[in-house]
Amino acid sequence: MGYKHGAYGERTASQVKSTKQAEENVVYFGTAPINLIRGYDDADLVNVPVRLRNLGDAQAKVGYSDSWDSFTLCEAIDYHFNNANGNVGPIYIVNVLDPDTHRKSTATTKSVAFSNGSGSFVSDTVILDTIAIEDKTEGVDYSIEYDFNSSTVTIKSLIENDQLTGTVTVTYYDVDLTAITESTIIGQHTGSGDYTGIAAVALLYMRENAVPNILAAPGWSEKPAVYRALCSAAQKINGHWDAFVNADIPISYKQSGTTYKVETIAQAITWKTNNAYTSPVSKVAWPMAQYGDKVYHLSTIMTAKMLETDLEHDCIPFESCSNKDIMATDQYFGDSENQGFDQTEANDLNEKGITTLCFWDGAFKLWGPHTAGFTYNGSMDASAIFETNMRMLMYITNGFQLRNGTKIDTPMTPNDRDSIVVSEQAELDALTGVGALIGKPEVLFLENENPESDMINGDFVWHIMATPTPPLKSATAKVTYTDEGFSSFFGEEG
Repeated sequence: MGYKHGAYGERTASQVKSTKQAEENVVYFGTAPINLIRGYDDADLVNVPVRLRNLGDAQAKVGYSDSWDSFTLCEAIDYHFNNANGNVGPIYIVNVLDPDTHRKSTATTKSVAFSNGSGSFVSDTVILDTIAIEDKTEGVDYSIEYDFNSSTVTIKSLIENDQLTGTVTVTYYDVDLTAITESTIIGQHTGSGDYTGIAAVALLYMRENAVPNILAAPGWSEKPAVYRALCSAAQKINGHWDAFVNADIPISYKQSGTTYKVETIAQAITWKTNNAYTSPVSKVAWPMAQYGDKVYHLSTIMTAKMLETDLEHDCIPFESCSNKDIMATDQYFGDSENQGFDQTEANDLNEKGITTLCFWDGAFKLWGPHTAGFTYNGSMDASAIFETNMRMLMYITNGFQLRNGTKIDTPMTPNDRDSIVVSEQAELDALTGVGALIGKPEVLFLENENPESDMINGDFVWHIMATPTPPLKSATAKVTYTDEGFSSFFGEEG
C-alpha cells in the first residue's frame, strides 16, 4: 500500500450475485468572450473556475456571444440560463482564452461614423480594453459601452463642446481564436503550481470548497485527445474526488486537411469504436440537437438535464437523464441529407453505449441510460452498464471522504472504527429509503483488508457494499388472444 494521509474512497470491481450531498457542481471547459469584459486582466478569469448563477451574472463576469463555435462556453450559458424553462444552475466555467496571449499580432484600424457625439460598430472579437482614439483619452473625452444582445460597441463623447464628429479612426486588438488548440483546452499542472485548461478542475475544491461532479467541454470533447484528458482528469481530482464526463461524437471532423462526415448511425458507432470513446466514467452522445435556429451539443443538454434531475432528488444522482424532455425541435446532422431516426433506430446507438435524442410522446427526449463503457452482450464491469450505477458509486465515495476527512489524524480506537461503521451505514440506509439503493447495503470493517502492518501505519479500510437502483430500461407486455370471452354470450345473467 502506498503512503496515504487523508480520507479516501475507491470503487472496487462489482460483485453481482444473488447522504446527502450539499450541492451539485458542474464544470464546463472552453472559451468565453472575456475580451468584452472591462478590466478582465485584473478579474482573474483565465484558467480558473468561475461560478455563474444566471444570464446576467454570466454576461457581467465573462461576457456573452452568439458565436458559439468561437466562444464555446456561451452555448452552455445559453442552454442553462437563456430559456423559457428557467435557470438550471449554478454552473462553473473554466475559460482558457487569454486576450493578453491569444490576440492578433497587429491592431485593427476601423473608421467609425459618429453622429450626435456617438458612433458604433459590431464585433465580438474586439478586446474592449485596447480601444484607442488618437489624441483622445477614455473617461475624459469618450466612454465605451457594449451591448451583448447585438454585439455592438458604442463610443460616446463626454465633452459637449468638443464632440467626436464625422468619421473617426478607432484602433484596437482582436482576440485570435485560432490560437486556441486542443492542448490549450487540455492544459497542464506545472511544477511551479500553475493550472491551465482541464487540469484547472483541481482549483475548484481548493478555491471554492466545491467538489466537482460533472465535467463537459462542448465543441471540444469530440476531439479524442480532449476526451481522454477529461476522463483522466475526472478521476481522483485533488487525489480524492470522482466526477462524471459528458462528451460528444462529432457530426464531422477534419483529418489531414480533409473533412469527413459522421452522418449515419453506422458511422457514429464506428467512430466511437475507432476512437475508443468507451470510458465507463463518461457518457457519449450523437448527433446534435436543433432548437429553432440554435444548435446544441448533446453533452451540454445531458449535463443540464443531469443537473436538473439531480436537484429534484437533493443532488442524489440515482435517476437517469434519459427519457427526459429537452429543448429540441429536431436532430441535427450538419450539412447532411439525413432526415432523422426514430426510437427503434435510436436503440441501435444505445446498445453500443451512445446516448442520442429521439421524438416520443409529443417531444424530443434524451435517449440512452448507459455509460460509454456499455456494449450490449459485451464484457464489462456491472457498474458500467448505467450512468446511475457509476454516478451513485462516485456519490458514495465522495460523500465518505467529505464526512470523514475531518477525522484524519485523530485517535482511532475500536469504538471510533465502529462509529464510522454506524454512521456510514445510516447514510446507506437513508439512500435505500429514498430509492437510490436497493437491497441491504452494508459497511464492513474486514480483517483481511486491515492487516496489522497497515493499521500500525494508521491506514484503515471500510468496505461498502451497495447496489444502485437500476432504471426501468424496458417494459414488455405479453398479450395473448383467447376465445374464452365468447362464453359470455351464453352465460347466465345475474
